[in-house]
Amino acid sequence: MTFAARITRHPIAFDPERGSEALALFPELSPELRPLISGTAGCSPYLARLMAQETDWLAEALTAAPEAAQAGILAATAALDGTGVASGLRQLKRRAALLTALADLGGVWRLEEVTGALTDFADAAVHVAMRAHIGTEIKRGKLPGMVPEDAETGAGMVALAMGKMGAGELNYSSDIDLICLFDESRFDPADEMDARASFIRATRRMAATLSENTAEGYVFRTDLRLRPDAGSTPVCISMAAAERYYEAEGRSWERGAYIKARAAAGDIAAGARFLDILTPFVWRKHLDFATIQDTHDMRQRIRSHKGLHGPITLDGHNMKLGAGGIREIEFFAQTRQLVAGGRDPDLRSRETVVALEALARKGWIEADTAEALSTHYRAHREVEHRLQMIADAQTHSLPSSEEGFDRLARFCGVADTDLFRDALKGRLKAVDHLTEPFFAPDARADPEPELSETARDIVERWHGYPALRSARGEEIFARLRPDLLARFAKAARPEEALGNFDGFLRGLPAGVQLFSLFEANPPLVDLIVDICATAPGLARYLSRHSAVLDAVLGGSFFAAWPGAETLTQDLAAALIGLDYEAQLDEARRWQKEWHFRIGVHHLRGLIDAEEAGAQYSALADAVVAGLWPAVCADIARRHGSAPGRGGAVLAMGSLGAGRLSAGSDLDLIVIYDAGGVEMTDGRRPLDPRSWFAKATKALVTALSAPTASGKLYEVDMRLRPSGRQGPVATGLEAFRQYQMTEAWTWEHMALTRARPVAGAPELMADIEAVRRDVLAAETTPETVLSDTAEMRTRLQAAGRGGDTWSVKGGAGGAQEIELLAQAAALAAGDPAREVAGQIAAAERLGWLSASAAQALRDAYRLFTQVQQATRLLTDQALDLEEIGVGGRAFLCQTTETDTIEALTRMLDAARSEAALIVAAILPETGAETGPST
Repeated sequence: MTFAARITRHPIAFDPERGSEALALFPELSPELRPLISGTAGCSPYLARLMAQETDWLAEALTAAPEAAQAGILAATAALDGTGVASGLRQLKRRAALLTALADLGGVWRLEEVTGALTDFADAAVHVAMRAHIGTEIKRGKLPGMVPEDAETGAGMVALAMGKMGAGELNYSSDIDLICLFDESRFDPADEMDARASFIRATRRMAATLSENTAEGYVFRTDLRLRPDAGSTPVCISMAAAERYYEAEGRSWERGAYIKARAAAGDIAAGARFLDILTPFVWRKHLDFATIQDTHDMRQRIRSHKGLHGPITLDGHNMKLGAGGIREIEFFAQTRQLVAGGRDPDLRSRETVVALEALARKGWIEADTAEALSTHYRAHREVEHRLQMIADAQTHSLPSSEEGFDRLARFCGVADTDLFRDALKGRLKAVDHLTEPFFAPDARADPEPELSETARDIVERWHGYPALRSARGEEIFARLRPDLLARFAKAARPEEALGNFDGFLRGLPAGVQLFSLFEANPPLVDLIVDICATAPGLARYLSRHSAVLDAVLGGSFFAAWPGAETLTQDLAAALIGLDYEAQLDEARRWQKEWHFRIGVHHLRGLIDAEEAGAQYSALADAVVAGLWPAVCADIARRHGSAPGRGGAVLAMGSLGAGRLSAGSDLDLIVIYDAGGVEMTDGRRPLDPRSWFAKATKALVTALSAPTASGKLYEVDMRLRPSGRQGPVATGLEAFRQYQMTEAWTWEHMALTRARPVAGAPELMADIEAVRRDVLAAETTPETVLSDTAEMRTRLQAAGRGGDTWSVKGGAGGAQEIELLAQAAALAAGDPAREVAGQIAAAERLGWLSASAAQALRDAYRLFTQVQQATRLLTDQALDLEEIGVGGRAFLCQTTETDTIEALTRMLDAARSEAALIVAAILPETGAETGPST
């Protein structure tokens, strides 16, 4: 049957205009094909581009059966030779990508046929590239005893396909995982090293031919890192060397990897013989239930490293690695295969669905479970394919925006996005429900008598971790363990601290180097214990992202702060070349590393609280400055370029003053200058107000939406003109007019801390000029004092009280000092943003004596120190008992006091003195007028 006669479904064009453009390329297209072409192009810019590149070929291919077109692609691939291999493979990859995508989207091929077609082309491409470069080595006389005809079978070299390629289950934009080996028995012993060097060259060139992204695109991103001991071995090794490695050092994850291994290119017969030799390593004869624990550990390490713990939320969820995702089903089948496959060869299938069916037939799982997981697996893989088809990106993460989900739903042929989301979440939850119980680890024997039951369970898992697999690593750690356990036992919450350390230890790929460093450098042990025992925010990060310690070991972690400008440039460089979703994830990864670094430097006394506040603020500046252009570019792709000079982001509150803490929200305002433009020039034009409203909302989402990599900051935009009732973005002239004619005193006071952080430099300068003009406008100090006193009274009436450790609120607290300082800056027309500079303005106005001003500065500095330390120690109200000895010591360290009792007295005295000073200038009033703050 022809392609058109077999269509059963089609996408719905997310971008109808792009779909219409694609249809125009095929004027003679049959009616059955038109919805498929327009829907595909209207959802995938990548496939729309391929259609334009391969119009003539595709028009002809669609008139026949897809199998005929696929056979033609494979035949053309096999015929490639000489210098045309690289270019020819790229053209044929485009055609293969088009054919499989349309056959998938149109329901012409089942999932297994789609992934099989992708795998067949990958096999052919690897074989042709290998043949070309092996042939070159033979012609140069570098492979002793070989003739040109031997290139057809790799001259003794084989590429083992691993992972999804090995299973015939490649996804749409998949990498290919290869292990390249050569059969040393085909060479005289004296010639083996020459042959080895030749095969290494051929492998590198083969990978480059496949992976390089040229003007014509790429063929397949090729990963060679699954080979034995990849960090210290060449890209192609002898089969004998590989066999020795697996016999002596092979690990459980490598056993799992070889379930799917297949000789795919080159000397297939030699590859098959090698895989037969490895059978005892992969398939152990006894019922290997220990592998369940190993697989659980691996699964947990993946989740911790990727930050994938927690409840299932669709936005940014990783369809491959996240809870309820593809990997859960694969591990569920693979682990049972490893448990029982040594005794039952019928369970040794490479394909996931076939393995589930075999496990059900043999009674290892219920038939209903196998059927349900198979159904969910196919559905998950189809969603994964559509995610990748949109832009040919190797992504597994669901969108983090409404628009992204709208596109994905339409690509899946669903017009109702809410219905699509509900069904998808239901499938993820169903998979999680079916697989999670199996991976719960059993309690281990030989408990440590001095530990609680929970702590024993944690400690007994350690010996199975990769970091402790080597005898040397276990030996060093055995010397460290008693001291570590003693330290954790002294923490306020020993089990929680130990659990956080467990997450760190579990994620380490190797231990000898790190444990040796611990043994030689006790302060680093102190650092780990301090983080886990006294700073929950940092400990939670460490339990999810233990890889951050790579930076600690590398030495740069404790280097001097690079400065705000370098930081901003660093993030900008990291985001170049990434698609929008990838930019959001990269920004999160990057921010978390720096955020963690600041916290550690503060915890270890390398920086004080004031420096920490400045660094947290510089980090937030860099993130906003990096994401604002990305957000605007994403809006521009749909609605045209930003009108006029674009928009700028104005930081308010603590960020504006450069004094964020570890858990601060961001107070932001967006101001734009449309320059008289009435409508943008995009495919879907917008007026400036709507364009910047979309951009502003997208910025808030970019900063605050949780993705697979977490979220960045909570965002508060209530300080914009007219607050919640006002537009989310404000024109520059409207902003000026509002501030000059309508704004309340409290809004002008907020403006004393405002600071532009992102946007065109000229626009940012103009916004700063408006701020200074507002502050310089004629304002009577008496009016400012009267209005500020009313605000203070309302704050007191609202019950925002303070006590010794709640340093922000209440009479004499940090908030009252800030209130007085802002009032002084406004009354004096002083552009200073920081409290210390604003208090100086109060001196010049005669509101404060020199001694009173210094008292307020000292009190505010002390309150800042306590607040910064508190946000590291806990995300709740400070409880001196809960934070333990380590937490109390850190409070004393950061405030330069000897005891917690002395710090208590100092805080109470500072608050009492500040309250008297503020009350003398801002007496209580009736507070009957003005807006609520």
